[in-house]
Amino acid sequence: MKEFLFDVYGYCVFFYSLLLIINYTVLMFLSFNSQRKEKTFLSMAYVKKMLSDSPYTPGVSIIAPAYNEEANIIDNVVSMLSVDYPKFEVVIVNDGSTDSTLDKLIEYFSLVEVPYAYHESVKSAPVRRVFKSTKPIFEQLTVVDKENGGTKADASNAGINAAKYPYFIDTDVDCIIDKYALYRLVWAVLKETTPVIAVSSTMLMVNGCKVENGRMVEPRVSKRPIPLFQQVEYLRSYLVGKMGWSALNAVNNVSGGFGFFRRDIVVAVGGYDSSSFAEDMDLIMRMIGYMCEINQPYRIPHVAETTCWTEGPPTVWSLSKQRTRWARGLMQCMFVHRKLLFNPRYKRLGLITYPFMFVFEFVAPIIELIGYISLVWFILIGAVNWTTFWVILLMLYTFNEFMLLVICFFSYYVEDPTNRNSKWDYVWLFIASLFEPVLYHPLIVFFSVKGYFSFLTKRSFKWEDIKREGFGKERQKEEERRRQQKEKELEGDETSPQPSVV
Repeated sequence: MKEFLFDVYGYCVFFYSLLLIINYTVLMFLSFNSQRKEKTFLSMAYVKKMLSDSPYTPGVSIIAPAYNEEANIIDNVVSMLSVDYPKFEVVIVNDGSTDSTLDKLIEYFSLVEVPYAYHESVKSAPVRRVFKSTKPIFEQLTVVDKENGGTKADASNAGINAAKYPYFIDTDVDCIIDKYALYRLVWAVLKETTPVIAVSSTMLMVNGCKVENGRMVEPRVSKRPIPLFQQVEYLRSYLVGKMGWSALNAVNNVSGGFGFFRRDIVVAVGGYDSSSFAEDMDLIMRMIGYMCEINQPYRIPHVAETTCWTEGPPTVWSLSKQRTRWARGLMQCMFVHRKLLFNPRYKRLGLITYPFMFVFEFVAPIIELIGYISLVWFILIGAVNWTTFWVILLMLYTFNEFMLLVICFFSYYVEDPTNRNSKWDYVWLFIASLFEPVLYHPLIVFFSVKGYFSFLTKRSFKWEDIKREGFGKERQKEEERRRQQKEKELEGDETSPQPSVV
């Protein structure tokens, strides 16, 4: 009986791994086919000219919630205001920050409180004030100051209420947006014959990159282990996963770090769920579900070019907080939307997207944890079939490295020359991929299971303040210089002779 159970376990591991390999192989093929078609379409220079000259070009609101982001808030707002697009606005939502985030915004951008026609289309915590700049150069900036709602979703809802354009981008203030990102995203909407309700796009790590005045100057990969492993993970997720699913119109998530949405559909489904810790995934599921329920066609394309760079967690501790929250949100989302599973009413979402997410994303960490524990036990009792073990391990490692080579090719193929990494960056990515399965991936499995446990035990959980290192060093040095100069001026005023009063 024991040998039978061992054989069953071995076959389950083998076929689960084989299914995963087949899935990624199909996604790589679909991704390359989509990228090849995009390359044969109109050039970005022509798209830019066409959208710049047209009076019908739709406006876009860039919404960025901010909670205790004083380290790099100025550089990121400058980055958002520097994007090249004829009709856009930037809405910063200060979600009850307890540091100097709001003070820095007021000082640098010369903000003043203004009367504002704020209409609550979707629910959020109370808004206290709305600010606009007194300088014409910053007329596209709006800052919303609200009470802390406990989650990013609540802050995003306030931004949606303040936004004035039919499309909006929901992003984080620790992101650097590509100068031509809005052209790419809007063109992804306009070139489709089917109504587009959201657009996904590639987002990579800003850690290690050279950034000046809020703009990406030189894309590079970080040499620090945690951000480097995340870069490999992000490239695989966007250039293979989402690009492949986009070809089937079965994108399972539009990243909360940088997502493009049609505002009226978001409002129709009630905006972000403020109680959700996977607000991006939850929103997409409700948007697709809404379109299926009213029997309307929809499309969610993916833009392969990098449109945004985000500051990833630089340490194991900060990575733990991020991934535990993501895992808790995934489990919450699976539970809330369980009616979708194999429900033909919801078409691809119910028959393809949700089942895949359940088997290969939600259940996978549990299966892998059981696998790790079982392997240790089998080794201790001498029950490991080492031939099978090394065959499976070699198969997975070989496929992992092959996929990394394909991903690097995709990255080089789709990117604008100004956004390409150097050849040495690809070497670092290859080295990271060798160690990712044994050093990084087990951590992700542990953090995921930890997130599931926190959800099941109903532990209190809120939008945590993850410490940002910041990447606007030049700006910080300039602010420090100005502060010291101001202190000297004040000291000079105190020691200068005072006029006598007669």
